[in-house]
This record gives sequence, C-alpha cells and structure tokens, in this order.
Amino acid sequence: MRVRTSIYKICICFLVVSLLQATVVAKSMAFTVGEEREMGEQLLYQLRLAFPLIDDPDISQYINELGNEVLEVAGIQYFDYRFNIIYSSQFNAFAAPSGLVFFFSGLIEQMNTEDELVSVLAHEIGHVVSRHIAQGMKQGSKVTIATTLLALASLALGVGAISQALLTGSLAAGQAASLYFSRQHEEEADLLAYGWMKKMGRHPHGQETMLHTMRRISRYTMGHNVPQYLLTHPHPEYRLDYVQSLIAYEDDELLNLKPTENFAFLRFKYRILSLVKDGKHLRNLLQNHFADNTLSESEKIMISYGLSQLDRMENNYESSKENLQKVISFFPEESILLVDLGLVEMEAGNKERALALIKAAYYRNRQDMWAAFQLARIWLEFADLDMAEKYLKEVQSAMPEYSKVYFEIGKLKAAKGENGNALFYLGKYNLYEGRLKLARENLYVALTYPDLDDDLKGEIDKMREIMNRLEE
Repeated sequence: MRVRTSIYKICICFLVVSLLQATVVAKSMAFTVGEEREMGEQLLYQLRLAFPLIDDPDISQYINELGNEVLEVAGIQYFDYRFNIIYSSQFNAFAAPSGLVFFFSGLIEQMNTEDELVSVLAHEIGHVVSRHIAQGMKQGSKVTIATTLLALASLALGVGAISQALLTGSLAAGQAASLYFSRQHEEEADLLAYGWMKKMGRHPHGQETMLHTMRRISRYTMGHNVPQYLLTHPHPEYRLDYVQSLIAYEDDELLNLKPTENFAFLRFKYRILSLVKDGKHLRNLLQNHFADNTLSESEKIMISYGLSQLDRMENNYESSKENLQKVISFFPEESILLVDLGLVEMEAGNKERALALIKAAYYRNRQDMWAAFQLARIWLEFADLDMAEKYLKEVQSAMPEYSKVYFEIGKLKAAKGENGNALFYLGKYNLYEGRLKLARENLYVALTYPDLDDDLKGEIDKMREIMNRLEE
C-alpha cells in the first residue's frame, strides 16, 4: 500500500498539470541528445520522489557495477547511466530518458541467474543506445516531464482502471513517453544485448532463459492482468525464437563460454526479497526450494542466506547467525558475508564482535560501501564521531544519491553540536526522500545558525533551485 499511496499522490498532481497544459503545441521532432540529457536530470528527481527505491549500498553497488560492465563493451555513451531497484511487486523494468534504468523487485523475484539479470540490463541499455525512447518523444515543454512520469507511474501501478486512466491522461496531453516498443525495436535491443553478452564472456543462454520466463508468464496471464513489462516489451514468443536462432547459428563459437557464478546475484536477490516479501510467504518459498533437486549445492547453500536475512528481519538472531555461518563456510572468500554477520551481531547488541567482523570485511575490500556504511554506524554507537564521519564521507563521495547517508551525517553533526550543519544534512535527506516541504524548512532554519559551513550555504542555493524546478 505504501508504494501505491506515494504514486497516487504524485500522479494526481501531474495529471492535473498535464490536462491543464494539454493545449501546449510542441514540435514534432524527436528529442536531441542535449534535450534528452536535460530532461533526464529533472526526471531523476521526479522518479525518486514518485517511486520507493531499494538503494542500500550493497544492492545499489551490485546493480550499477553490472550495468557498467555492459556499458564497457557497449562503447562510448551520450549519458551517465543510473540503475535502480523499485519496491514494487510488478513484473517490470523500464529505461527512462538519458540512461535512467529501473528494475521492479517483482521482476528480480522471477530471475534465477546473474546472466538473466544482465540480459535485461543489456536489453534496456540497448533501447537507450538506439534512442528508441527519444525517437517517439516530442520536443520539450514542462508537460513532457509531467506526462512522461505519468506514463511511468501507470506502469508501476500495473493493469487496472487507475493506471489506464493515468496513461490515457498523459496521452491526451499529446506528450506521452514512447514506452511501448515495436517488434523491430525489440529485435534491435535483443541483438545488441546478445552481442554485448558475448563480448562480456557471458553465454546468451541467460537471455534465452529470461525470454522463456517472459513467454511463460505471458501465456499464464493471457486474458487476465498481463504484466506491463510484457505490454511495453511485447512479442516474447517471437523474441525467444529470434534469440534461439542466433544461438543455434553460433553454437560452436559459444562452447567456450561458461555459466556465471551466481553467488553475488543470489545474495542480491535474497536481500531484496527479505525487504519486500511477507515473512511467512518467503519462508515457505525458501523451504520449498530446498526440495528442488535441480539446484546445485551452491544454490542450496544460498537458500540458507535467504533464511538468514529473514531471521534477522524477524529478530531471530541466533538462527540468522547459524544460517550465515553455513554460507560463510561454503564461500569463505566472500568478505561481504562478514558484513552481513556483523550486522546481525550489531542488532543483537554485540557491538565489539560486530566491529571486528565489519572491519575485517572492509580491509579485505575497501570499495565495499556496505561495509563502510555499517562501520560508520558502529562507530556512532561507540560515540567515536570522527571515525564515523570518516566512513560516512566515504560513502557520500561514492554514492551521493544515497539518502540514508545524509540522515546519518545529520545525526553525527547534531551529536557534535553543529546544529546548522545537522539541519543542512537533514534537509538533504528529506529532499532525496521526496519531502520537499520539510527539506525547505530544514534548509531555511539551517541558514539562521552561525555555525553553518560556508560551502554548505552555496549548496543550499543549488538545492533550492532543484526544488523550485520540481515544484514548477
């Protein structure tokens, strides 16, 4: 309900705007790269306000690193891509203008391997690279952003009267985003994804199995509520035949490509499911997986990881630790598991043990922002504010759009007695969380404190400009 409520609110506002401005006449030319880039920057904030994101550092780093792997073989790009996970049960993903790519948690749930995830990532990037979205968009006015968001929101809500009304409203304004791809567009994106996966050393079998899943869901839901992803990305039957023909043609060339290790993907998937699924339903799902004889030993071990996350969410700390120890014994080289174990220890009140585990993980991989963020939180528990600030600033630098880091910095500044700076960071947190009124109030009061850092005063001006654009 939280997802739908937040989307309803913002959609109603934008629907009013789009209908009021429906008489705006726009040029019929497709967007230029520059116009698409400018629109994407504005859409980024609007989408963050409209959709609840799952953006903990480990989840965000994983999906963005995979996306960047695709971009490395895709060549020079016009845009700075951002890859995000949306908290929604819908079987959906979409690429918004200028390299904004969003996956819904309901789609992640249906995936079984990292190669499947990469195939969809590559497919969405293929649409952006081919400029399929921009080709169908009209040159701009403010209504373009409003109606684009309306169209995206209709996808998030799924099939139903409200979502269809929203999409119809955006179409009536004459400015809807081109989110529905033709068979030719789908083949172009699939061919790009196929070639990029080969260049990455990944077998396109992941692309094939993902299309099998899409075809199965399409057949199962025929005549019922067909998932929006299968409406906006149509023809799974034809697409599957097309990719299978590509694989058959190059069968000998693909023999040396080995399946990808799925530890990181399964950890990512089970972390997300523990955050979005009902505990009883998820436990039954995981326990049923144990009976699946087709799973490898490592896949079954990762079911224990899913149970450990569920146990932690339900405060069953001893069971969580027991399940995690099984996974650590099987994957002793995976330092991120020490962070997970340290987080259980911290929540169980064992701060010294938590600190030792997470420090060990961080020193094994200093690029791990999940470890850095949890280290900062532990140092805050120990009231070592300087150490906490060191790691929070590290996370802020690496992940400047992660809202929770600003909340933690705000707490830290308040503990130091830096009230102006504390209010600034609270305002920044509220901006990224979509609470614009609160953000304005925080920043207004921050400016009344003489201890507010000078460089933050300049940043407040920039943040106000962003909020003004969002509220236009």
